[in-house]
Amino acid sequence: MGLCYIRAMTGAKDIPSNAMERIFVALDTPDLARAARLTRALRGAVGGIKVGKELFTAQGPDGVRAVSGGERLFLDLKFHDIPNTVAGAVRAAVHLRPFILTLHAAGGRAMMQAAREAAEDAETQPPRLIAITLLTSLDEGDLEALGQRGPVREQVKRLATLARDSGLDGAVCSPHEIEALRALCGPDFTLVVPGIRPVWAATGDQKRVMAPAEALAAGADYLVIGRPITGQADPLAAARKIAEEIAAAPGGMS
Repeated sequence: MGLCYIRAMTGAKDIPSNAMERIFVALDTPDLARAARLTRALRGAVGGIKVGKELFTAQGPDGVRAVSGGERLFLDLKFHDIPNTVAGAVRAAVHLRPFILTLHAAGGRAMMQAAREAAEDAETQPPRLIAITLLTSLDEGDLEALGQRGPVREQVKRLATLARDSGLDGAVCSPHEIEALRALCGPDFTLVVPGIRPVWAATGDQKRVMAPAEALAAGADYLVIGRPITGQADPLAAARKIAEEIAAAPGGMS
């Protein structure tokens, strides 16, 4: 992508658009009006919006269409079921034209392959199918309690490898697994990274976090950022501040 610039309407300095486009803002609310306001306010300041189970359950597909308004859509529904059911869910979801669609790698090879086939059979442009490895709210103690074989990084690597070999386009991972997955799965495997917190933002319930510029430098493709933007009094200013920090970082997109 060439360097093109977007001038902040508030008079802020020019910011490289490719710094902004790496950010998906998480609309973690069931409130349709609030989600739509945030989307309008952040248009041009982020790369797209992430709609998850909270908004989708409350408002359904029509609500997603109303909120997205043509913005690039990350549909984070984390499908996990038998292969036939997940294939049907993917066929239904592609009508919303998501750029990214998530499913759990723990559903297994047959489930992921069924999802891939369903996406490719769609008449629309297929989304990037991205595997959930381990939720970023989980740490070593949680993994042990679940009876899963650790340590966390090794389990993430196993699930990401399974997703890649099953035909998926990438994986969601915590910031602290970026380098390992990039080395393991190669440059074309899309890494989507939540648990992103600027140094001036509260950590919240995420246990494995990293600053935005640091995550991109480690090899992340897209960053998912929620409350550090949506929880601020001025979400637009917060988004631009993050993009400026990315662009200004050593080796950044300036």
